This record gives sequence, C-alpha cells and structure tokens, in this order.
Amino acid sequence: MTASPDAWEEERGRLLFAQECNFLLSVTKPDDIPPPDHPEIAFAGRSNVGKSSLVNALTGRKTLARVSVTPGRTQTLNFFLLGERLYLVDLPGYGFAKAGKAQVASWNKLHDIYLRKRPNLRRVLILIDARHGIKPLDEETMTGLDTAAVSYQIILTKADKISATALSERLEQTRKKLRKHVAAHPDIIATSAYESLGIAELRAALAALSESGG
Repeated sequence: MTASPDAWEEERGRLLFAQECNFLLSVTKPDDIPPPDHPEIAFAGRSNVGKSSLVNALTGRKTLARVSVTPGRTQTLNFFLLGERLYLVDLPGYGFAKAGKAQVASWNKLHDIYLRKRPNLRRVLILIDARHGIKPLDEETMTGLDTAAVSYQIILTKADKISATALSERLEQTRKKLRKHVAAHPDIIATSAYESLGIAELRAALAALSESGG
C-alpha cells in the first residue's frame, strides 16, 4: 500500500481533480483515438468492479462516467479531459460474456493498438474488487501489459465491503502476486468510492503522473 501523501501532494491532487472534467468522445476504431497531446491514465478491470464509481469519486461528480455504461458504449474507449491537462480513459470491463466472437476480436484489436501505441499513456490502473482479489482474467491482462511493457498499478475497490483484517490480508496476497509481474507498480491503493477511502492518495499519485515526463 502506498505511503500517505504529504499535505502539498494531497493539495496538488485536490486542485487537479477540482478542475472541470468533461466527456470527450467514445472510440470504436483506432483512427478515432485522439492525438496524444496530454498525459493519459487508463482505468481497466472486470465488469462491475467499480470503474465508473471510482472515476466519479475522483472528480467529485456523481454522473460523469455514466456514459461508459450506456447501452451500446460498453465496448468503447471513453475519453474524459480533466482541466485541459490529463486524459482519463475508461476502458470496457473485461469478461463481457454476452459479447460475440467478432465483437471480442474487434475490441481486442482496438485494445492492443491503444496500449502498444499510446506514447502519452502514463499508467494503466487495474481495478480489483477487494472482496475477491486477483482473478485469472486480471492475471491475463497483467501478463499482457508486462509483455507490452506498459506500466500498471493495482487499485483495490470496494474496500469498505470487507473488514480491516481481511483488507490487510488481501493487500499482502496482492503484493505477493505482483512480484512476478515486471511492469507492475509496487504501490497498491485500497479505495472506497462510497467512503472516499484512498481517494486523496490516488488523486495525489495521478497529479504527479500528469506532471511527469513519462
């Protein structure tokens, strides 16, 4: 679990996420991906892991990420622009069993092109439900990012749904699994969109990434 940010780091994160954040576009084809003119953070995870809730909690808006769960948009890359400084990209939840083979193949191609050819992508946040831990589909995604040399970080969601003891055990289990993944960031942030747990820490981390050169 990452160290708590100091007062300046926390304020820097608060100021960034207090800025205007707007939905930019949904992308279904590689040619429609916007120019890499701002640093970028992508949110990935299994369906129903809480991506939209986390995006809304970070930005302090209740319905900003609603568009990402609108019927017909569930297999798109959804771009949001924060303060004219940072792209937030909501990736479709993986493990969508109802999608046909052609749809899955199309999404996998778009996903692969996006991750491998996005020079401004600072980090992929892989959201993991704290109650269940890393599952095989998560491992598959992590291994793919290792191969592509794309930096990613584990964010535990719904941490308010388990006891402090269980959360501590989950964090330790997750740390052990990360040791075999070369592109994984070592810090894990436990969050709860409902109770705002970990939100200040994550804002601070993303603010630092928005100012970094790579």
